[in-house]
Amino acid sequence: MVTPAGETLLAGFYRCRYLGPSTGDRVWPHADGIDLAGTCDIYDLALEEQLNDLAGRLVIDWGASERAWIQRADNQNKAVLEIRAAFQEPEFPGFGRFLSPLSTLEGLPLSWRTALSNSRGVYLLTCPKTKEQYVGAAYGESGFYGRWLAYVNGGHGGNVALRSRDPSDYQVSILEVAGSASTVENIIGMEDLWKRKLQSREMGLNRN
Repeated sequence: MVTPAGETLLAGFYRCRYLGPSTGDRVWPHADGIDLAGTCDIYDLALEEQLNDLAGRLVIDWGASERAWIQRADNQNKAVLEIRAAFQEPEFPGFGRFLSPLSTLEGLPLSWRTALSNSRGVYLLTCPKTKEQYVGAAYGESGFYGRWLAYVNGGHGGNVALRSRDPSDYQVSILEVAGSASTVENIIGMEDLWKRKLQSREMGLNRN
């Protein structure tokens, strides 16, 4: 698995057993649509015990292969970079330095998700396709993280301009964190100021 710091960390070894083609009336959803019954293969994965003591501790050099993540182990030897004494979550970089595609949010370390869930304020979405920006506010009980999950699950978070566009893996960052005593009105005021600073109504994706 890949950590937020870009390291490749051993998660475990799995036995893969072929069960046969998909059967029945079930469809198999995925990012680009669905696969009908009989059109895909089914496998059973089971975690093996070998080297389980190294899970979460063994760091390897995966190489420059982001576009070909799945590789044949017998053809691609990987150098061991580090064996850690114990599993450690990467340290949260701080709100001002936080930067992530929406697609990786649910894989963030628990401590990061907790920090983002407990904080409110103003955030920025940037479309990797058009480079347009959207300024938004998070003031609900689940903070930044809960607000961003609405984009992950629905694609647009209820926003007019985003709803009218093709789905995109927006990059998300934090512009300003609200104090604990800030009201919803205070945060909306902060959001409006950032919209004016970045001119996201005139040159971006904001419509109000």
